[in-house]
Amino acid sequence: MFSTVCCPEVFGLSSEAPHRLLRKTPQRPSATRCGEHTKDSFRNCHPRIVDAGGFLPTLRPLDFLLQIPVSMSSLNKRFPRLLPEPIRKGVSAADLIDGAFKAYNGGRLAEACRLFTEKMVAANGTVGMSLTGALTPAGLGRAAIIPLLKAGFVDWIISTGANLYHDLHFGLGMNLYAGSPFLDDVNLRKEGIIRIYDVLFDYDVLLDTDAFVRQVIQGPEFQKCMGTDEFHYLLGKYVYERERKLGIKETSVLSAAYQLGVPVFTSSPGDSSIGMNVAAMALRDSKLQFDVNRDVNQTASIVYAAKSNGDTSSVFILGGGSPKNFILQTEPQIQEVMGIEERGHDYFLQCTDARPDTGGLSGATPNEAVSWGKIDPDNLPDCVVCYADSTITLPLITAYALSRTKPRKPKRLYDRRDALLETIRAQYLRCGTITKIGHRTDLEKSKRGRSGRSVTGTKREPAKAKSSAKTKGKK
Repeated sequence: MFSTVCCPEVFGLSSEAPHRLLRKTPQRPSATRCGEHTKDSFRNCHPRIVDAGGFLPTLRPLDFLLQIPVSMSSLNKRFPRLLPEPIRKGVSAADLIDGAFKAYNGGRLAEACRLFTEKMVAANGTVGMSLTGALTPAGLGRAAIIPLLKAGFVDWIISTGANLYHDLHFGLGMNLYAGSPFLDDVNLRKEGIIRIYDVLFDYDVLLDTDAFVRQVIQGPEFQKCMGTDEFHYLLGKYVYERERKLGIKETSVLSAAYQLGVPVFTSSPGDSSIGMNVAAMALRDSKLQFDVNRDVNQTASIVYAAKSNGDTSSVFILGGGSPKNFILQTEPQIQEVMGIEERGHDYFLQCTDARPDTGGLSGATPNEAVSWGKIDPDNLPDCVVCYADSTITLPLITAYALSRTKPRKPKRLYDRRDALLETIRAQYLRCGTITKIGHRTDLEKSKRGRSGRSVTGTKREPAKAKSSAKTKGKK
């Protein structure tokens, strides 16, 4: 509780109005006037003043403030001062983030923007993106994801099937509307209107999209078992052709990925309307099946190719769920299952609203991922989790990246899918075993190359190691 100051004259107050200074001071049984103080009694009454600058025998009002030494904190040597400039008219999104997003999840978003632009897409690093939540129905495919693909900032994608299904609506020229979350859903059902929170569209949008998928997958190129990246590449080709006929462009993520050679996977191919239509066509003797084994190995091969060539591997996670695990499990697949030495992804960026304390993967932190070998522990300080809605963070990160970083040449990883798979297959057959493999948890081993531990038989193994081995053989 706040108490009356015992000696108001010391603090420049009249004795009649000591309450003007709200200061936490302990109540004392007896308090003398300042003029009657001895050194000891003053210390008892004002210990902070005496301890700070010695006994002050004669004080005029507020003189003691000038005599208390100010201790210089080390904070100014470790952190930037929090004193943002006022927001001005016409400020750009990137300048707003750098200038005003200083603390809490605004601060984390600013860190996310700088991590993405200054490290993840810097040099020639490989960036994978996972998509969870209804992002494409909200228009973020065209608004944010396609611009990132065109700029070469995202090299491969793992998405829920639902995001890819709703992406088709835009590529087929169908209409979705910005509505309200406070509508009567029973009436919407009667009127044939579908609602995704505040996004609305006609039921015919679903029916026409379903018909498009069924007609396309009757083609001879679909009559086989294939990875989801190949399936989405072929489907994207048809969406691209439909866009051309309709005279529209840059509306579909699948179309853009097809044009730019960006492989797109889905971790649960049966868990969407696309998978449902594929399953229905199987009853009509369609030969199309999804090769999930190929997906697991193909995604691992993308990460392995980046790390074995001395480049970085980064993950940009929007939401969580199955796509988050699928993009992160590439490292355990390389280390734990295939027995190839590695240390984990280099950079981790996640935008989520999931809590970590429920044990669910969506909220699992990069710290936890380190224990699984998913993230390189040496780069943990460069991992960022921004607890915010992806519909807020993704447009801002995209705007920031396009403003602050020059576009990169697309890697066109899809064009090299067979070669990448063969490379990791050969390495697995050299290093792997059917029996239990040895631990890959020794973090004391020195790292070689730009990122991660060296991989035997690749470009990242230094020449010195090879020469020393020859020398030992001669001895």
